[in-house]
Amino acid sequence: MLLVLKDYLRLHFLVLLWGFTAILGKLISLPPVELVFWRTFLATVGLAALLVIRKQSWNIKPADVLRLLSVGVLVAIHWITFFLAARLSSVSVCLAGMATLALWASLLEPLVLWRRVRIYEVGLGLLTMVGLYLVSQAELDQLLGLGVAIISAGLSALFSVLNSKLVKQHSPLRLTFYEMLGACLAIALFLPVYKQYFTAGAGLHLVPATLDWVWLFVLSGACTVYAFSSSVELMKRLSAFVVNLTINLEPVYGIILAVLIFGAQEKMSLNFYLGTLVILFSVLVHPVLDQWNQRRRKPAPVEAVL
Repeated sequence: MLLVLKDYLRLHFLVLLWGFTAILGKLISLPPVELVFWRTFLATVGLAALLVIRKQSWNIKPADVLRLLSVGVLVAIHWITFFLAARLSSVSVCLAGMATLALWASLLEPLVLWRRVRIYEVGLGLLTMVGLYLVSQAELDQLLGLGVAIISAGLSALFSVLNSKLVKQHSPLRLTFYEMLGACLAIALFLPVYKQYFTAGAGLHLVPATLDWVWLFVLSGACTVYAFSSSVELMKRLSAFVVNLTINLEPVYGIILAVLIFGAQEKMSLNFYLGTLVILFSVLVHPVLDQWNQRRRKPAPVEAVL
């Protein structure tokens, strides 16, 4: 019992770390592209060290390497848009937009995995749209940041859907290493284009300030490498239902942390919080309905004939 409680508390701590990432995006002075370059570079080094320490094999087929590196490009774009959204708006608005990830997943899974559309997901999607309308009407001056966050959530959902197939073929640690490597390489190749066309002549800001290094190591070490490796370990002992339900609390933790750290600049209008609550309700109900649907579809046990 004590071990189970310890696992639950540890899982909530990991979700707290993930909720802290948008705040770190505000605290680090680097622009989003340079920030994500350092995050993926440091995460790649950390994951490589874990592979060596745990004596896991690096070898996979060349075609699979290209596939994983390509997914890494998607991760890079997702993280850049995520941190950009946090800069264009408040952390709270950014996380409200990111809370639409479950809606995106319900739309993309039938298209990518060729599964049937679930009626309750359509209903929850419509409820999410109502929440988004309330949020957008409450914070009209932050619509651009909200829109970028919603796009980022869509990219994250697509990444998750693709990973749900890949994780069945590769160990999670090795899979993530190659994806982080792909993200880092993609940004490194993009930097000359970014410098030429997207910096308005200001050039690159690749050298972090002293305090930036602290936050970058927290971001890459604690929020990426540690959180990932620990979550994989916990998933072996906790049910998928419990894990998914807890992870959906990430925006809640993030918004609370943002208000505590940034104070008045993160305090929103009543309609914003009502809209966010509607979105979070649909997100938290989703895994509950998923579990109910799985139980309903299971064939009844056949009684033995005596």
